[in-house]
Amino acid sequence: MAKLKTGRHTSALKEVRKTKKRTARNTSIKSEVKTAIKKVKDLVKKKDAKGAGEELKSAFSKLDKAAKRNVIHYKNAANHKAKLSKKVASIK
Repeated sequence: MAKLKTGRHTSALKEVRKTKKRTARNTSIKSEVKTAIKKVKDLVKKKDAKGAGEELKSAFSKLDKAAKRNVIHYKNAANHKAKLSKKVASIK
């Protein structure tokens, strides 16, 4: 815990750098998940069962990865997957 001349601990400064990196990573993962969900919902509105089924697989993958990395809660991911699969099943 060395102190700099400014009176700040170097460990505190390192934590700030780590937090910025983590926040950027989490934001991009959340954005990917939201985009995947929107794609599935759009295809459901268009009644495209085949396309929605394919996009559903990629959305499931992104939700699972986000849950695995603790970006979103695993139960939140499960709820999203259930809702999406229910919508896709309604058009088949």
